[in-house]
Amino acid sequence: MPSRQPRNPEPCPVARSVELIGDRWSLLIVRDAFDGMRRFGDFQRSLGVARNILADRLRKLVDAGILETEAAAEGSAYQAYVLTPRGQSLFPLVLALRQWGETHLFAPGEAHSQLLDRRTGQPVPTMRVLDAQGAELLPEQSEVRKLERTGE
Repeated sequence: MPSRQPRNPEPCPVARSVELIGDRWSLLIVRDAFDGMRRFGDFQRSLGVARNILADRLRKLVDAGILETEAAAEGSAYQAYVLTPRGQSLFPLVLALRQWGETHLFAPGEAHSQLLDRRTGQPVPTMRVLDAQGAELLPEQSEVRKLERTGE
């Protein structure tokens, strides 16, 4: 759970998620962690972010249980930042953003990075939202239903 909760917690899961990981630097740190980055200096070189901002975002991601710290190497004074299971569960979100960007933000033939399946060397297939029977679920086929608070 996040270490601090707003006074009136937002009842929307999207709003709460954006509050936690929705800023540019947090999402790019998570992206880089999926790409194997672990050290403060590596994140800073990749992102070009100011040290104080990077330190703040890393602390918030650790406090939220998205990243955890461990010794960078045995006997080293440096810390490594690694994704927790909670952080690893963000993979579909990062993949969806990547695939949306590939589809909508690059001109045909424009160079960009590509995510490959290490087992096959093939591009990761486009994500699809499926219903309980395995058929594609379109936005107009879904609805938001607000749930009432249950017991403590």
